[in-house]
Amino acid sequence: MKTITLLILLVGIAFPATVFSETLEIDINGMTCAFCVDSLQRKLGKLPEIAQVDVSLKNKKVRVDTGDKKADIDAIKQAIIDSGFTPVKVHVK
Repeated sequence: MKTITLLILLVGIAFPATVFSETLEIDINGMTCAFCVDSLQRKLGKLPEIAQVDVSLKNKKVRVDTGDKKADIDAIKQAIIDSGFTPVKVHVK
């Protein structure tokens, strides 16, 4: 019995709890230049739950990855609005 318990503990340590990660793609209105991209990337990069930000001027989209944290979609949308842009549609992947 001790062997089984020890084995279960070792497996639990070797394979920690499932890591939560969300990727969001957000359609953006109002981006027209490279300065817009830079501004939005800096603003979103300051949010604590954001691990990575990719902004596409060509596609008018922002892709954010939360790493191991849960995305606060309202905070992300508000940061986009505060940067002077309009978040149109959010796709959770």
